[in-house]
Amino acid sequence: MPQVLEFKLPDLGEGLTEAEIVRWLVEIGDVVAIDQPVVEVETAKAMVEVPCPYGGVVTARFGEEGAELPVGAPLLTVAVGSVELEPTGSTGEAEAEPSGSGNVLVGYGTGAPPVRRRRVRPEGLSAPAVAPVAPAASGAPTAPVAPAAGVVPAASGAAASAASGVSDGVRGPVAVVSPLVRKLARQHDLDLRRLAGSGPDGLILRADVESAIRSGAETPQEAATTDQAAVHPAGERVPLRGVRGAVADKLARSRREIPDATCWVDADATELMAARAAMNGAGGPGAGPKVSVLALLARICTAALARYPELNSTVDQEAREIVRLPGVNLGFAAQTERGLVVPVVRDAHARSTESIGAEITRLTEAARTGTLKPAELTGGTFTLNNYGVFGVDGSTPIINHPEAAMLGVGRIVPKPWVHEGELAVRRVVQLSLTFDHRVCDGGTAGGFLRYVADCVEQPAVLLRTL
Repeated sequence: MPQVLEFKLPDLGEGLTEAEIVRWLVEIGDVVAIDQPVVEVETAKAMVEVPCPYGGVVTARFGEEGAELPVGAPLLTVAVGSVELEPTGSTGEAEAEPSGSGNVLVGYGTGAPPVRRRRVRPEGLSAPAVAPVAPAASGAPTAPVAPAAGVVPAASGAAASAASGVSDGVRGPVAVVSPLVRKLARQHDLDLRRLAGSGPDGLILRADVESAIRSGAETPQEAATTDQAAVHPAGERVPLRGVRGAVADKLARSRREIPDATCWVDADATELMAARAAMNGAGGPGAGPKVSVLALLARICTAALARYPELNSTVDQEAREIVRLPGVNLGFAAQTERGLVVPVVRDAHARSTESIGAEITRLTEAARTGTLKPAELTGGTFTLNNYGVFGVDGSTPIINHPEAAMLGVGRIVPKPWVHEGELAVRRVVQLSLTFDHRVCDGGTAGGFLRYVADCVEQPAVLLRTL
Protein backbone atom coordinates (compact mmCIF):
# COMPACT_ATOMS: atom_id res chain seq x y z
CA MET A 1 0.00 0.00 0.00
CA PRO A 2 1.64 3.29 -1.03
CA GLN A 3 2.04 6.06 1.51
CA VAL A 4 0.73 9.52 0.65
CA LEU A 5 3.07 12.36 1.62
CA GLU A 6 2.25 16.04 1.54
CA PHE A 7 4.79 18.48 0.10
CA LYS A 8 4.41 22.04 1.35
CA LEU A 9 5.76 25.28 -0.13
CA PRO A 10 9.20 25.47 1.49
CA ASP A 11 10.98 28.48 2.90
CA LEU A 12 12.61 30.05 -0.15
CA GLY A 13 15.03 32.14 1.89
CA GLU A 14 15.78 35.88 1.81
CA GLY A 15 12.85 36.55 4.19
CA LEU A 16 10.24 35.58 1.59
CA THR A 17 6.86 34.59 3.05
CA GLU A 18 4.78 33.84 -0.03
CA ALA A 19 4.98 32.94 -3.71
CA GLU A 20 2.69 32.95 -6.73
CA ILE A 21 2.16 29.81 -8.78
CA VAL A 22 3.25 30.60 -12.33
CA ARG A 23 3.18 27.18 -13.99
CA TRP A 24 2.66 23.61 -12.89
CA LEU A 25 5.31 21.27 -14.28
CA VAL A 26 3.47 18.04 -13.40
CA GLU A 27 -0.08 16.71 -13.68
CA ILE A 28 -2.07 14.49 -11.34
CA GLY A 29 -1.08 10.90 -12.01
CA ASP A 30 2.44 11.79 -13.14
CA VAL A 31 5.37 9.85 -11.73
CA VAL A 32 8.01 12.21 -10.34
CA ALA A 33 11.58 11.53 -9.34
CA ILE A 34 13.27 12.75 -6.18
CA ASP A 35 14.22 16.45 -6.47
CA GLN A 36 12.38 16.84 -9.77
CA PRO A 37 11.00 20.38 -10.27
CA VAL A 38 7.22 20.21 -9.95
CA VAL A 39 6.10 23.86 -10.04
CA GLU A 40 7.44 27.22 -11.13
CA VAL A 41 6.70 30.05 -8.68
CA GLU A 42 7.37 33.76 -8.64
CA THR A 43 8.53 35.39 -5.43
CA ALA A 44 9.20 39.01 -4.70
CA LYS A 45 12.80 38.32 -5.73
CA ALA A 46 12.81 36.03 -8.72
CA MET A 47 11.21 33.19 -10.67
CA VAL A 48 12.22 29.81 -9.26
CA GLU A 49 11.49 26.14 -9.88
CA VAL A 50 10.55 24.18 -6.76
CA PRO A 51 11.80 20.57 -6.60
CA CYS A 52 9.88 17.90 -4.69
CA PRO A 53 11.91 15.85 -2.17
CA TYR A 54 9.72 12.77 -2.71
CA GLY A 55 9.58 10.30 -5.56
CA GLY A 56 6.28 8.69 -6.49
CA VAL A 57 2.91 9.47 -8.05
CA VAL A 58 1.28 12.89 -7.85
CA THR A 59 -2.17 12.41 -6.31
CA ALA A 60 -3.29 16.03 -5.82
CA ARG A 61 -2.24 19.61 -6.53
CA PHE A 62 -3.20 22.62 -4.46
CA GLY A 63 -3.63 25.99 -6.11
CA GLU A 64 -4.31 27.09 -9.65
CA GLU A 65 -1.79 28.98 -11.75
CA GLY A 66 -1.86 32.61 -10.64
CA ALA A 67 -2.75 31.77 -7.03
CA GLU A 68 -0.60 33.13 -4.22
CA LEU A 69 0.42 30.73 -1.45
CA PRO A 70 2.11 31.38 1.90
CA VAL A 71 5.20 29.48 2.93
CA GLY A 72 4.08 26.25 4.58
CA ALA A 73 0.89 25.85 2.52
CA PRO A 74 0.42 22.48 0.73
CA LEU A 75 1.65 22.30 -2.86
CA LEU A 76 0.89 18.70 -3.78
CA THR A 77 0.66 15.17 -2.43
CA VAL A 78 2.75 12.25 -3.63
CA ALA A 79 2.04 8.54 -3.19
CA VAL A 80 5.36 6.84 -2.51
CA GLY A 81 6.06 3.13 -2.48
CA SER A 82 4.99 0.38 -4.86
CA VAL A 83 2.48 1.53 -7.45
CA GLU A 84 1.45 -0.01 -10.75
CA LEU A 85 2.94 2.01 -13.59
CA GLU A 86 2.14 2.01 -17.25
CA PRO A 87 4.71 0.20 -19.38
CA THR A 88 7.58 2.38 -20.56
CA GLY A 89 8.34 0.39 -23.68
CA SER A 90 7.32 -2.53 -25.82
CA THR A 91 8.57 -4.98 -23.20
CA GLY A 92 5.85 -3.89 -20.76
CA GLU A 93 8.36 -3.42 -17.95
CA ALA A 94 7.51 -0.87 -15.28
CA GLU A 95 10.02 1.50 -13.76
CA ALA A 96 10.28 2.01 -10.01
CA GLU A 97 11.02 5.37 -8.45
CA PRO A 98 12.86 6.09 -5.19
CA SER A 99 10.55 7.30 -2.45
CA GLY A 100 12.39 10.28 -1.01
CA SER A 101 15.73 11.97 -0.49
CA GLY A 102 15.24 14.07 2.61
CA ASN A 103 17.05 16.90 0.86
CA VAL A 104 16.28 20.44 1.95
CA LEU A 105 15.12 22.79 -0.77
CA VAL A 106 17.66 25.41 -1.70
CA GLY A 107 15.10 27.76 -3.23
CA TYR A 108 15.84 27.56 -6.92
CA GLY A 109 16.19 23.83 -7.31
CA THR A 110 18.83 21.22 -6.75
CA GLY A 111 20.08 21.14 -10.31
CA ALA A 112 18.85 17.60 -10.94
CA PRO A 113 17.98 17.03 -14.60
CA PRO A 114 14.27 16.74 -15.33
CA VAL A 115 12.94 13.27 -16.03
CA ARG A 116 10.45 12.12 -18.61
CA ARG A 117 6.96 12.44 -17.20
CA ARG A 118 5.03 9.16 -16.80
CA ARG A 119 1.46 8.64 -15.78
CA VAL A 120 0.07 5.99 -13.44
CA ARG A 121 -3.13 4.12 -14.15
CA PRO A 122 -5.80 5.38 -11.71
CA GLU A 123 -6.92 1.86 -10.78
CA GLY A 124 -3.44 1.09 -9.55
CA LEU A 125 -3.61 3.71 -6.82
CA SER A 126 -5.95 3.47 -3.87
CA ALA A 127 -4.26 5.54 -1.15
CA PRO A 128 -6.14 8.65 -0.08
CA ALA A 129 -4.91 12.11 -0.92
CA VAL A 130 -4.50 14.84 1.66
CA ALA A 131 -7.14 17.54 1.53
CA PRO A 132 -6.20 21.20 1.26
CA VAL A 133 -5.66 22.98 4.55
CA ALA A 134 -5.79 26.67 3.63
CA PRO A 135 -6.56 29.17 0.89
CA ALA A 136 -3.89 31.39 -0.61
CA ALA A 137 -2.85 34.59 1.08
CA SER A 138 -3.87 36.68 -1.91
CA GLY A 139 -7.32 37.35 -0.53
CA ALA A 140 -9.20 34.84 -2.68
CA PRO A 141 -9.58 31.16 -1.77
CA THR A 142 -7.87 28.77 -4.15
CA ALA A 143 -9.53 25.44 -4.83
CA PRO A 144 -7.22 22.45 -5.20
CA VAL A 145 -7.06 20.54 -8.43
CA ALA A 146 -9.24 17.44 -8.13
CA PRO A 147 -7.32 14.26 -7.33
CA ALA A 148 -7.06 11.39 -9.76
CA ALA A 149 -9.88 8.93 -10.21
CA GLY A 150 -10.12 6.48 -7.36
CA VAL A 151 -8.52 8.85 -4.86
CA VAL A 152 -10.77 9.86 -1.99
CA PRO A 153 -9.93 13.01 0.03
CA ALA A 154 -9.10 12.03 3.58
CA ALA A 155 -10.01 15.20 5.50
CA SER A 156 -13.21 17.15 5.78
CA GLY A 157 -13.40 20.95 5.93
CA ALA A 158 -13.56 20.85 9.74
CA ALA A 159 -10.52 18.62 9.95
CA ALA A 160 -8.63 20.88 7.57
CA SER A 161 -9.52 23.88 9.72
CA ALA A 162 -8.23 22.12 12.81
CA ALA A 163 -5.03 21.16 11.02
CA SER A 164 -4.36 24.75 10.02
CA GLY A 165 -4.82 26.15 13.50
CA VAL A 166 -8.27 27.62 12.83
CA SER A 167 -10.39 27.77 15.96
CA ASP A 168 -13.65 29.35 17.01
CA GLY A 169 -12.48 29.93 20.57
CA VAL A 170 -11.67 33.51 21.45
CA ARG A 171 -8.64 32.51 23.49
CA GLY A 172 -7.56 29.71 21.16
CA PRO A 173 -5.55 29.95 17.95
CA VAL A 174 -6.82 32.65 15.60
CA ALA A 175 -8.05 31.70 12.14
CA VAL A 176 -4.87 32.74 10.31
CA VAL A 177 -2.50 30.56 8.29
CA SER A 178 -0.48 33.18 6.42
CA PRO A 179 2.73 34.43 8.10
CA LEU A 180 2.33 37.60 6.04
CA VAL A 181 -1.08 38.32 7.57
CA ARG A 182 0.28 37.85 11.11
CA LYS A 183 3.25 40.08 10.38
CA LEU A 184 1.02 42.80 8.93
CA ALA A 185 -1.20 42.69 12.01
CA ARG A 186 1.79 42.93 14.35
CA GLN A 187 3.18 45.92 12.48
CA HIS A 188 -0.09 47.80 13.01
CA ASP A 189 -0.79 46.56 16.58
CA LEU A 190 -3.97 44.88 15.37
CA ASP A 191 -5.65 42.20 17.51
CA LEU A 192 -6.58 39.42 15.08
CA ARG A 193 -9.10 37.99 17.57
CA ARG A 194 -11.26 41.08 17.05
CA LEU A 195 -11.59 40.44 13.32
CA ALA A 196 -14.21 38.38 11.53
CA GLY A 197 -12.51 36.65 8.63
CA SER A 198 -14.11 36.63 5.20
CA GLY A 199 -12.48 33.35 4.12
CA PRO A 200 -13.83 29.82 4.45
CA ASP A 201 -14.67 28.87 8.05
CA GLY A 202 -13.93 32.44 9.14
CA LEU A 203 -10.34 32.38 7.89
CA ILE A 204 -8.75 35.83 8.22
CA LEU A 205 -7.28 36.97 4.91
CA ARG A 206 -4.84 39.73 4.13
CA ALA A 207 -7.69 41.80 2.70
CA ASP A 208 -9.46 41.62 6.09
CA VAL A 209 -6.41 42.96 7.91
CA GLU A 210 -5.82 45.73 5.35
CA SER A 211 -9.46 46.77 5.57
CA ALA A 212 -9.26 46.89 9.37
CA ILE A 213 -6.12 49.02 9.19
CA ARG A 214 -7.78 51.48 6.79
CA SER A 215 -11.02 51.73 8.67
CA GLY A 216 -9.69 51.93 12.21
CA ALA A 217 -12.55 50.84 14.48
CA GLU A 218 -14.74 49.71 11.61
CA THR A 219 -15.38 46.03 11.10
CA PRO A 220 -14.11 44.43 7.87
CA GLN A 221 -17.69 44.31 6.59
CA GLU A 222 -18.20 48.04 7.21
CA ALA A 223 -14.87 48.82 5.60
CA ALA A 224 -15.84 46.82 2.53
CA THR A 225 -19.01 48.86 2.22
CA THR A 226 -16.99 52.05 2.47
CA ASP A 227 -14.58 50.81 -0.17
CA GLN A 228 -17.45 50.24 -2.60
CA ALA A 229 -18.44 53.88 -2.28
CA ALA A 230 -14.89 55.16 -2.73
CA VAL A 231 -13.75 57.29 -5.62
CA HIS A 232 -13.34 55.44 -8.94
CA PRO A 233 -15.13 52.27 -7.79
CA ALA A 234 -15.27 50.98 -11.36
CA GLY A 235 -11.54 51.51 -12.06
CA GLU A 236 -9.21 48.66 -12.87
CA ARG A 237 -7.53 47.16 -9.80
CA VAL A 238 -4.06 45.71 -10.23
CA PRO A 239 -2.78 43.57 -7.33
CA LEU A 240 0.47 44.78 -5.78
CA ARG A 241 2.23 41.47 -5.50
CA GLY A 242 5.27 39.65 -6.78
CA VAL A 243 8.03 41.93 -8.06
CA ARG A 244 5.70 44.92 -8.37
CA GLY A 245 4.58 44.53 -4.77
CA ALA A 246 8.14 44.15 -3.51
CA VAL A 247 9.22 47.29 -5.36
CA ALA A 248 6.25 49.22 -3.96
CA ASP A 249 7.03 48.15 -0.39
CA LYS A 250 10.73 49.00 -0.69
CA LEU A 251 10.16 52.42 -2.27
CA ALA A 252 7.51 53.31 0.31
CA ARG A 253 9.84 52.27 3.12
CA SER A 254 12.68 54.29 1.62
CA ARG A 255 10.55 57.44 1.47
CA ARG A 256 9.19 56.79 4.97
CA GLU A 257 12.48 56.10 6.74
CA ILE A 258 15.27 57.87 4.85
CA PRO A 259 15.69 61.67 4.98
CA ASP A 260 17.03 61.94 1.47
CA ALA A 261 18.33 64.87 -0.53
CA THR A 262 19.35 65.20 -4.19
CA CYS A 263 22.07 67.16 -5.95
CA TRP A 264 22.87 67.15 -9.65
CA VAL A 265 25.32 68.46 -12.21
CA ASP A 266 25.66 68.57 -16.00
CA ALA A 267 28.87 67.05 -17.34
CA ASP A 268 30.58 67.06 -20.72
CA ALA A 269 30.85 63.36 -21.62
CA THR A 270 32.57 63.91 -24.97
CA GLU A 271 35.96 62.69 -23.76
CA LEU A 272 34.45 59.70 -21.98
CA MET A 273 32.72 58.59 -25.17
CA ALA A 274 35.96 59.07 -27.10
CA ALA A 275 37.86 56.98 -24.53
CA ARG A 276 35.24 54.23 -24.81
CA ALA A 277 35.55 54.21 -28.60
CA ALA A 278 39.34 53.94 -28.29
CA MET A 279 39.00 51.01 -25.83
CA ASN A 280 36.65 49.15 -28.11
CA GLY A 281 38.80 49.82 -31.15
CA ALA A 282 42.02 48.61 -29.54
CA GLY A 283 43.22 45.08 -30.10
CA GLY A 284 41.35 44.42 -33.31
CA PRO A 285 39.04 41.47 -33.95
CA GLY A 286 38.68 38.95 -31.13
CA ALA A 287 39.75 41.47 -28.49
CA GLY A 288 36.75 40.63 -26.31
CA PRO A 289 33.33 42.14 -25.65
CA LYS A 290 32.77 45.85 -26.10
CA VAL A 291 33.01 48.11 -23.07
CA SER A 292 29.63 49.67 -22.28
CA VAL A 293 29.00 53.16 -20.97
CA LEU A 294 27.33 51.62 -17.92
CA ALA A 295 30.46 49.59 -17.16
CA LEU A 296 32.60 52.73 -17.34
CA LEU A 297 30.23 54.63 -15.05
CA ALA A 298 30.18 51.68 -12.64
CA ARG A 299 33.99 51.71 -12.47
CA ILE A 300 33.93 55.46 -11.87
CA CYS A 301 31.45 54.90 -9.02
CA THR A 302 33.70 52.39 -7.27
CA ALA A 303 36.61 54.83 -7.48
CA ALA A 304 34.43 57.63 -6.09
CA LEU A 305 33.19 55.43 -3.23
CA ALA A 306 36.79 54.67 -2.28
CA ARG A 307 37.25 58.41 -1.82
CA TYR A 308 33.89 58.98 -0.13
CA PRO A 309 33.14 55.79 1.86
CA GLU A 310 30.35 57.54 3.77
CA LEU A 311 28.07 56.85 0.80
CA ASN A 312 28.85 53.11 0.84
CA SER A 313 27.09 52.56 4.14
CA THR A 314 23.81 51.81 5.85
CA VAL A 315 22.08 53.08 8.98
CA ASP A 316 21.31 50.81 11.92
CA GLN A 317 18.35 52.73 13.29
CA GLU A 318 17.92 50.62 16.42
CA ALA A 319 21.56 50.93 17.42
CA ARG A 320 21.70 54.54 16.13
CA GLU A 321 24.87 53.76 14.22
CA ILE A 322 26.17 54.32 10.70
CA VAL A 323 27.70 51.11 9.36
CA ARG A 324 30.37 51.80 6.75
CA LEU A 325 30.71 48.72 4.58
CA PRO A 326 34.12 47.26 3.64
CA GLY A 327 33.35 46.43 0.00
CA VAL A 328 31.16 47.66 -2.82
CA ASN A 329 28.34 45.45 -4.05
CA LEU A 330 27.09 47.59 -6.91
CA GLY A 331 23.42 47.31 -7.85
CA PHE A 332 22.12 48.55 -11.17
CA ALA A 333 18.50 49.13 -12.09
CA ALA A 334 17.16 46.91 -14.88
CA GLN A 335 13.69 47.22 -16.38
CA THR A 336 12.14 43.87 -17.34
CA GLU A 337 8.73 42.58 -18.37
CA ARG A 338 8.23 41.51 -14.76
CA GLY A 339 9.02 44.98 -13.45
CA LEU A 340 12.03 46.85 -12.10
CA VAL A 341 14.75 44.69 -10.58
CA VAL A 342 18.18 45.59 -9.21
CA PRO A 343 20.80 42.88 -9.85
CA VAL A 344 23.99 43.20 -7.81
CA VAL A 345 27.60 43.02 -9.04
CA ARG A 346 29.46 41.48 -6.10
CA ASP A 347 32.82 42.94 -5.04
CA ALA A 348 32.70 45.59 -7.74
CA HIS A 349 35.52 47.48 -6.00
CA ALA A 350 37.90 44.61 -6.82
CA ARG A 351 36.90 44.28 -10.48
CA SER A 352 38.22 45.89 -13.65
CA THR A 353 35.97 47.75 -16.05
CA GLU A 354 35.93 44.71 -18.33
CA SER A 355 35.00 42.37 -15.46
CA ILE A 356 32.22 44.68 -14.28
CA GLY A 357 30.89 44.92 -17.84
CA ALA A 358 30.83 41.14 -18.27
CA GLU A 359 28.94 40.67 -15.00
CA ILE A 360 26.44 43.40 -15.88
CA THR A 361 25.79 41.65 -19.20
CA ARG A 362 25.27 38.28 -17.52
CA LEU A 363 22.94 39.63 -14.85
CA THR A 364 20.95 41.70 -17.35
CA GLU A 365 20.31 38.65 -19.51
CA ALA A 366 19.25 36.64 -16.46
CA ALA A 367 16.90 39.46 -15.42
CA ARG A 368 15.25 39.53 -18.84
CA THR A 369 14.71 35.75 -18.84
CA GLY A 370 13.52 35.68 -15.23
CA THR A 371 16.30 33.35 -14.08
CA LEU A 372 17.98 35.58 -11.50
CA LYS A 373 18.58 33.84 -8.18
CA PRO A 374 17.33 35.58 -5.03
CA ALA A 375 20.92 36.01 -3.84
CA GLU A 376 21.72 37.99 -7.02
CA LEU A 377 19.10 40.59 -6.10
CA THR A 378 20.14 41.29 -2.53
CA GLY A 379 23.12 42.63 -0.61
CA GLY A 380 23.73 45.78 -2.65
CA THR A 381 25.57 48.68 -0.98
CA PHE A 382 25.19 51.35 -3.71
CA THR A 383 22.99 51.56 -6.80
CA LEU A 384 23.62 52.98 -10.28
CA ASN A 385 20.46 53.92 -12.19
CA ASN A 386 20.79 54.63 -15.93
CA TYR A 387 17.40 56.15 -16.72
CA GLY A 388 18.86 57.76 -19.83
CA VAL A 389 17.86 54.60 -21.72
CA PHE A 390 14.26 55.85 -21.42
CA GLY A 391 15.14 59.06 -23.26
CA VAL A 392 15.02 61.37 -20.24
CA ASP A 393 17.63 63.86 -19.07
CA GLY A 394 17.15 63.95 -15.31
CA SER A 395 15.43 62.42 -12.32
CA THR A 396 15.48 62.35 -8.52
CA PRO A 397 16.16 58.69 -7.74
CA ILE A 398 14.64 57.01 -4.68
CA ILE A 399 17.29 55.29 -2.59
CA ASN A 400 17.25 51.50 -2.66
CA HIS A 401 16.68 50.82 1.06
CA PRO A 402 18.76 50.06 3.16
CA GLU A 403 21.51 51.65 1.07
CA ALA A 404 22.62 55.25 1.58
CA ALA A 405 22.84 56.62 -1.96
CA MET A 406 22.02 56.18 -5.63
CA LEU A 407 23.59 57.77 -8.69
CA GLY A 408 21.25 58.54 -11.58
CA VAL A 409 22.46 59.03 -15.15
CA GLY A 410 20.44 60.72 -17.88
CA ARG A 411 20.78 60.40 -21.63
CA ILE A 412 23.99 61.56 -23.31
CA VAL A 413 22.99 64.01 -26.06
CA PRO A 414 24.66 66.74 -28.15
CA LYS A 415 24.12 70.18 -26.58
CA PRO A 416 25.61 73.66 -26.85
CA TRP A 417 28.51 73.88 -24.40
CA VAL A 418 31.28 76.31 -23.64
CA HIS A 419 34.48 74.37 -24.29
CA GLU A 420 37.90 76.01 -23.88
CA GLY A 421 36.30 79.43 -23.95
CA GLU A 422 34.27 78.88 -27.09
CA LEU A 423 30.74 77.72 -27.79
CA ALA A 424 30.71 74.19 -29.18
CA VAL A 425 28.43 71.22 -29.56
CA ARG A 426 29.41 68.63 -26.97
CA ARG A 427 27.90 65.40 -25.65
CA VAL A 428 26.36 66.31 -22.32
CA VAL A 429 24.88 64.15 -19.54
CA GLN A 430 23.09 65.07 -16.34
CA LEU A 431 24.22 63.21 -13.20
CA SER A 432 22.08 63.20 -10.06
CA LEU A 433 22.91 61.85 -6.63
CA THR A 434 20.26 61.08 -4.02
CA PHE A 435 21.79 60.44 -0.62
CA ASP A 436 20.78 59.70 2.96
CA HIS A 437 21.40 62.92 4.86
CA ARG A 438 22.01 60.93 8.03
CA VAL A 439 25.28 59.46 6.72
CA CYS A 440 26.80 62.68 5.40
CA ASP A 441 26.23 66.35 4.69
CA GLY A 442 26.08 68.18 1.38
CA GLY A 443 29.83 68.70 1.24
CA THR A 444 30.52 64.97 1.06
CA ALA A 445 27.71 64.35 -1.41
CA GLY A 446 28.84 67.26 -3.57
CA GLY A 447 32.43 66.05 -3.47
CA PHE A 448 31.40 62.58 -4.60
CA LEU A 449 29.29 63.90 -7.45
CA ARG A 450 31.95 66.37 -8.54
CA TYR A 451 34.58 63.62 -8.66
CA VAL A 452 32.26 61.45 -10.80
CA ALA A 453 31.65 64.40 -13.14
CA ASP A 454 35.40 65.11 -13.37
CA CYS A 455 36.05 61.48 -14.37
CA VAL A 456 33.31 61.71 -17.01
CA GLU A 457 34.75 64.93 -18.42
CA GLN A 458 38.40 63.89 -18.14
CA PRO A 459 38.86 60.08 -17.94
CA ALA A 460 42.54 60.69 -17.15
CA VAL A 461 41.43 61.72 -13.65
CA LEU A 462 40.27 58.16 -13.10
CA LEU A 463 43.39 56.63 -14.65
CA ARG A 464 45.56 58.58 -12.23
CA THR A 465 43.92 56.80 -9.26
CA LEU A 466 44.05 53.24 -10.68
